[in-house]
Amino acid sequence: MKKKTAVLLINLGTPDSPSVAHVRKYLFQFLNDARVIDIPWILRALLVNLIIVPFRAPKSAKIYKQLWTKEGSPLLLHGKNVTGKLQEKLNNKADVYFAMRYQNPSIDSVLEEIRLKNYSKIIVIPLYPQYASSSTGSTLERVMNIISKWFVIPEISLVSQYYDEIGYLDAFADRGKKYIAENYEHVLFSYHGLPVRQVDKVYEKGPCSDHHCEDQVDDENLFCYKAACYETTRQIASRLNIPKEKYTVAFQSRLDKNWLEPFSDKVVEALGKKGIKKLLVFSPAFTSDCLETTIEIGYEYKEIFEANGGEHLQLVESLNDHPIWINTLEKMVLERL
Repeated sequence: MKKKTAVLLINLGTPDSPSVAHVRKYLFQFLNDARVIDIPWILRALLVNLIIVPFRAPKSAKIYKQLWTKEGSPLLLHGKNVTGKLQEKLNNKADVYFAMRYQNPSIDSVLEEIRLKNYSKIIVIPLYPQYASSSTGSTLERVMNIISKWFVIPEISLVSQYYDEIGYLDAFADRGKKYIAENYEHVLFSYHGLPVRQVDKVYEKGPCSDHHCEDQVDDENLFCYKAACYETTRQIASRLNIPKEKYTVAFQSRLDKNWLEPFSDKVVEALGKKGIKKLLVFSPAFTSDCLETTIEIGYEYKEIFEANGGEHLQLVESLNDHPIWINTLEKMVLERL
C-alpha cells in the first residue's frame, strides 16, 4: 500500500475583503494572538480591542482597498498559485494544501479536510523564511494544537525556518539581477520588524544585542530573527556582488520605538537627504507580495524617498511563483518524504 502525504503551505493571513468589517475581524484575530502581542492577556485585550482595532480598522481598510485586485487579495492569489504549481511539480508524490494563520482559508478547516483523507504524513511549511515567534511560532503552535486533539495522529514534519536554503536565496538574487545592472547607488534590505523583547527571549543569557547578530549565525543565535535577517542579506548581496558599504539592513512596519532598528522609513529618508538618487529595495522576509511590500515600500517609502531628495525607489518583486522558488519548495518536500 502506498503511503499518502499532505503538504500544508501556510501564510500569515488577509481579510476576506477590504471592507472595514472584514479588516476589523482580521485585525481582531491577528492582534489578539498572544505570540503577536506578548503582554499579559488583560492588557492585550484592552489595548487591542479598545484602542488598536477600533482606530486602525478604518485606516487599514483604505490601504487594503488600494492593494486589492479584481481577483481579490494578492496574498491569497499568490498562495493559491504557488500551491497549484507545487502540486504540478510533485504530481502524485504528495497532495498540496494552502491555509492562512488568520482568516481564510483557515488552518482549522484545511487540517480537517486533511484529517478526513487519512494521510500517513503531513509536512507543514510556513511561508516565512526567518523564524519569529509571532509568525512561524504562532503558526506551528496552532497546527500542533489542532492535530494534538485528533484520535489518530500521523507522522508530522514541521519546517521552522529556511532562510539559508540555497534555492530561496538564489530566487531572490535572480529577482534582483535585472535591477542591479541599472546601477542603483544603494540597496536597502527591509525586513518586517519585531519588538526587541521578542528577539531577546531567544536567549538564555543576555539580550540579543550581546550576541553579534549583525555579524554571524552560531549555535546561540540560530533562531534569532535578527541574525537570520542579516545572514539572508549577506547571502543575497554576495550573489549579486553588492559591496557591504552599498547596502543597509533595516526593519519596517513598527508599532513603537522599542522595535528592531534601524527603521526602514527613517533609513529611506536619510538616504534621500544624503544625496542618494536611485535606491533599490529587497524585502526577503516576504515570499509573496503583499501590503507590506506593494504598499508600504512601493508607495509609502517611494513618497518618503522622493520628498527628501531621492529620484527613484525600486521595489524588487517578491518570489511569488518564481520557478526557482517552486523548485525549492519541491526540494524541501522531497527531502522530507
